[in-house]
Amino acid sequence: MKKALYTSLALLTAITVLSACSSNSSNENSPGSSSPSAGSPASSGASPSAEPSVSPQASPQKVELKVFMSFPRFKEQFEQYFEQFKAKELAEKNIDVTVKLEMPNPDQAKQILQTRLASNDAPDLFTVHANDIPTYYDAGYLSDITDQPAVASLYDSVKQTVIYDGKVVALPLESLSWGYLYNKKIFADTGIAPPQTLDEMKQAIETLKANKQTPFLLAFQESWVPQLMMALSLGGIVSSEHPDWIEKMNKGEASYADVQDVFDIIDLIMENGTPKAFEVGNEAGSTDFANGKAAMWVQGPWNAETILKVNPDMEFGVAPLPVSNDPAGTMINLSTSTTLALSPSSSNKEAALDLLNYILDEKDSSALFEQLKFNPISSVHHYEAFPWVDEASAYVSQGKAYQDLKLPNGVTDEQAKQLQSYYAKDVSKEDFIKTMDRTWANAIKASAAAK
Repeated sequence: MKKALYTSLALLTAITVLSACSSNSSNENSPGSSSPSAGSPASSGASPSAEPSVSPQASPQKVELKVFMSFPRFKEQFEQYFEQFKAKELAEKNIDVTVKLEMPNPDQAKQILQTRLASNDAPDLFTVHANDIPTYYDAGYLSDITDQPAVASLYDSVKQTVIYDGKVVALPLESLSWGYLYNKKIFADTGIAPPQTLDEMKQAIETLKANKQTPFLLAFQESWVPQLMMALSLGGIVSSEHPDWIEKMNKGEASYADVQDVFDIIDLIMENGTPKAFEVGNEAGSTDFANGKAAMWVQGPWNAETILKVNPDMEFGVAPLPVSNDPAGTMINLSTSTTLALSPSSSNKEAALDLLNYILDEKDSSALFEQLKFNPISSVHHYEAFPWVDEASAYVSQGKAYQDLKLPNGVTDEQAKQLQSYYAKDVSKEDFIKTMDRTWANAIKASAAAK
């Protein structure tokens, strides 16, 4: 009995040793796999050359992407879109991406981003306004993405807005034709059309008030919103009356006093708007406008998604803001606003570029841009343009449009703060002019010192 037991144990030991040798031999022929499962190429004796480039059994590479965007109103949409990207990246490249999305308030976003960049804590991808591209590029914060597939699909007119130093250094997200928003029903009910001169705007205001309609919505809690009044009025005045003003300002040969007529329309708006402006932010303003609390709002079509979410049946239009009694100055602003940039210091450039290119994915991008109510910017976009886009485009086709003014770094932010103070009567028109002249001069000096 003992002899039989010993014989069985010896046989079992021999089988075990042979099995182990066979297993080790298979492992040596299976690159990157220490424990192949049954049925894997290694255990079935398949040659290494027959294996796919990414084995389904391999553990996915884990990557964290830090993405910084100034789009808090679109947080839900981008989170959903990034989930689609994560699934695509895992399926196609076996990369398990975690997207750490940061979306601060637009009023704070620029300062937060600049602090992060200056302290070597750059996000992998981040949004910047197209007008700020020179500042960020010269500081070494933007990568050359000229050769990326998404760039190749851009409409040429849009691509030109993100070229600097001969390179495409950011991917456009929003290409805009904008002016002020107006409630088409209120305009129709009161028998008015979009005014083409300052006097016509004054008459429209009187007609609206006679019909117990508030002419303008004021939402000044966030400084970037009142700044839109300056963007449009300064754009109209400079483009029609002082085409060399920016060049002269950069040389110290001009002043805001030369374009102080911008206050004619700004004063008119502020004097004929909704009350308690500092208690109303952009989101609340969108709700108020959607609910018909004012006939006009100096705000862009980028708020369309928020407005229509509140009132899907609302019909609003986009019209140029009159800045004088010369209709030539009543023009639509053409601009690329938000763009997405890649940090040169990103340690996960492959995944970051995959996400950047996915923004203009041939299959999925149209649904995202249509949901956000963004204009088509690429040949991959196949959805019908929105009515307000067609309306603004009609002005553009008549030559009543100008390219968004490019102001020195920090000037736009200071204008925004000064306009809040001007509305609160804490600063006068003369104070505004002096402060902005000084801010502009300091920005030019700082830019020169950085080069």
